[in-house]
Amino acid sequence: MRLSQFHLHTTKETPADAEVVSHQLMLRAGMIRKLAAGVYTWSPLGLRVLRKVERVVREEMTNAGAIEVLMPSIQPRELWEETGRWEKFGGQLLKIKDRKDSWYAYGPTHEEVVTDFARQELSSYKQLPVNFFQIQTKFRDEIRPRFGVMRAREFLMKDAYSFHANEDDLGREYRNMYDTYGRIFTRLGLKFRAVVADTGAIGGAMSHEFHVLADSGEDALAFSTGSDYAANVERAEAAAPGPRGAATEAMRKVDTPTQKTCEDVAALLGIPLSRTVKSVAVIGVDPENNPRFVLALVRGDHAVNEIKLAKLPGLTEYRLATEDEIREHLDASPGFLGPIAPAKSILIVADRDVAAMADFVVGANEDGFHIAGVNWGRDLPEPDLVADIRNVVEGDASPDGQGTLGIARGIEVGHVFQLGGKYAQAMGMTVLDENGRAATPVMGCYGIGVSRIVAAAIEQNHDANGIIWPDAIAPWQVAVCVINPKGVEAVNEAAQALLRDLIAAGVDAVLDDRGLRPGAMFADIELIGIPHRIVVSERGLQAGTFEYRHRRASEAEQLDRDTAISRVTAG
Repeated sequence: MRLSQFHLHTTKETPADAEVVSHQLMLRAGMIRKLAAGVYTWSPLGLRVLRKVERVVREEMTNAGAIEVLMPSIQPRELWEETGRWEKFGGQLLKIKDRKDSWYAYGPTHEEVVTDFARQELSSYKQLPVNFFQIQTKFRDEIRPRFGVMRAREFLMKDAYSFHANEDDLGREYRNMYDTYGRIFTRLGLKFRAVVADTGAIGGAMSHEFHVLADSGEDALAFSTGSDYAANVERAEAAAPGPRGAATEAMRKVDTPTQKTCEDVAALLGIPLSRTVKSVAVIGVDPENNPRFVLALVRGDHAVNEIKLAKLPGLTEYRLATEDEIREHLDASPGFLGPIAPAKSILIVADRDVAAMADFVVGANEDGFHIAGVNWGRDLPEPDLVADIRNVVEGDASPDGQGTLGIARGIEVGHVFQLGGKYAQAMGMTVLDENGRAATPVMGCYGIGVSRIVAAAIEQNHDANGIIWPDAIAPWQVAVCVINPKGVEAVNEAAQALLRDLIAAGVDAVLDDRGLRPGAMFADIELIGIPHRIVVSERGLQAGTFEYRHRRASEAEQLDRDTAISRVTAG
């Protein structure tokens, strides 16, 4: 491959609308070009990287026993209505009509389609287990697409779906896919971590996310300093607190005319923030499905975990209470709320840490006032419900009792689910079991964001000069750069011979024969992130050396030809 015959269009300027490093560098390197919000064209350079990621994913999935298929991206409404997701999936589902006024969806995922395929193809337990996978373009109508291909509306995804006769067999394949994902991300040269995660809109009993570790990651990950425990913060369990302390203060009303936050109240009273209680008013439903006012309590230095709260009875689809609803039930404005003497009957849900507190401070349900020295049992009834409803924080005890929790940032690039019988049951899929009876298979679902991996790899591997690709996904592993202002034929011949030998050794190499000045040439090679650079020049040939530099090295080295080649082939 010669760069003089390749389309490479780099820029020095950083686009104003690119917020994260990967978006900036992918645009500057000419890897992608925006067509519409969240929709991008992949250039020849970008496509080389994308296909390399895709190849690793395909090879490892095939080696793990999965079978590749290709399903339609346009899916009929009727399938989504069978599972109830035509409405439940929400605004991310792009709905379109054909010329006959029939409704379709542009597939954001393929549980319905693969289950329809399987119910036509699979009739006996003898055909199980089976795992079908595809690598295909998906579309999710993100309300705010951003960060380039990191959160695009159109993206390339590997999605796989397995079918099993029983839960034990599903568990074995789930572990197989978990291990396969580890091999994929290791081969791609990425630093990653698998964490326990929420199943979200896909559903199911168990799931793990795979995150590329990067400071720019949108997800917060909790991990134990003393064990292998790791979970997305939305799922990480806060360790149970110790026993409640004894009351040592008298309850008293304190004047807080402008102090509406726990931070301001703690500062006014000269107490730790951890001695205050934050009250969050939401609307759930009672057992008769009528609206119910709920006050969720967490410590002032903690935050309510929306996922955990939504798992409690009556709060599956809760919403924040309006100011009018708050005034009606608590007779106070936000900022002065608390569980003491509400105007109407309400449900009090306390985080476990709050239930273990003594001598704490809460809102007085009266504008301009808080109550200090509050104790459960003495000053107010015990909470109606005690549960883990907060986000974990750095330094919390690990829930497995080993070490403490640290918090890291991650970019989700893979997710595995144990779906159980959710989709097969909804769509009436059955197979004959060993006794000849109709049985509902159980399913697993396994996704990898192929195009997102490209951006995540850049977020993890870059410097001030550009991208630093891991060898496995670089557009080329090595660039042979020709410096030949005099047009000496021996320099061109040496460069071409070196290129041929590298390719013969199995190295994906490119010849930069564009005739640029060294500074501009090297800047391009660094920007697009090629891991290895070998410079061929007249001066070097006279000395019998080639200039070699690894993308992460601070200085170049003068090496003989064989040593330069061995540096590249050794990685």
